[in-house]
Amino acid sequence: MTAAIGQPRRAPGGCGAEDRAAYLRRGNDVSDLTGRTALVTGASRGIGKSIALRLAADGAEVAVHYGTGEGAANETVAAIRRAGGRAFAVRAEFGVDGDVEALFAGLEEGLDGRPLDILVNNAAIIDYGATIDKATPDAFDRTFAINVRAPFFVIQRALPLMRDGGRIVNVSSGVTWFATPEVVYAMTKGALNVLGRSLAQTLGARGITVNTVSPGITETDMNAWLRDTEAAEQVAGMIALGRHGQPADVGDAVAFFASDDARWTTGQVLEVNGGLFLGPAPR
Repeated sequence: MTAAIGQPRRAPGGCGAEDRAAYLRRGNDVSDLTGRTALVTGASRGIGKSIALRLAADGAEVAVHYGTGEGAANETVAAIRRAGGRAFAVRAEFGVDGDVEALFAGLEEGLDGRPLDILVNNAAIIDYGATIDKATPDAFDRTFAINVRAPFFVIQRALPLMRDGGRIVNVSSGVTWFATPEVVYAMTKGALNVLGRSLAQTLGARGITVNTVSPGITETDMNAWLRDTEAAEQVAGMIALGRHGQPADVGDAVAFFASDDARWTTGQVLEVNGGLFLGPAPR
């Protein structure tokens, strides 16, 4: 099933799904990840869910990480399995003591001695009250703990498990290049961009690529305001392709970086935003 130009592919189990099986039968436009393993953090909903669904559709066995949404994570796993893919859920609440060790205890149990091929750091939070005039030290520390410290130490812990030639993809945000009142969140995403460039150099000797996907304005629970028709129309007017993003748009970009097609691409930040702020949308 091939989507029309400018439209996201349909993903199984939500995120615009119509036919789960068809997502697995897309033919030559599917990157073959058969036999590979992947960990996607924050994969129970939104962008993370779409990434997990896409990697599974491409053949990877996916560890679906979640913090508190056990039911949603189990549904993501079930959707993958119904479509013929392989997945298992792993719980670890980021931002607390022992978070990374809890994650890898579950991950290693699920991998059962196999190496890790693909790591996607997607889990993040935003505190809309964490502006320059209202942010508290606790809010600042919690946002950095989940959005920066966790992915840093997840990567550190994953490297001994990762095969040479593996893939690391960090999910950042477009707020790193335009001004936003939520400055603490923006700072954390800027840190991920720096992390990706630095690790691409460090890990190049092992053939491990490290890239960053930077979503634009995308319809998720974090951006629930986009479900308002007037707000969505205003956003569409700022985007060259004339619509806001869907999680599948981001999932497809991550899948590219996870694939062999991206073997010569590392240390890059890919803006996945439909042409945000290029100018007025064509009419």
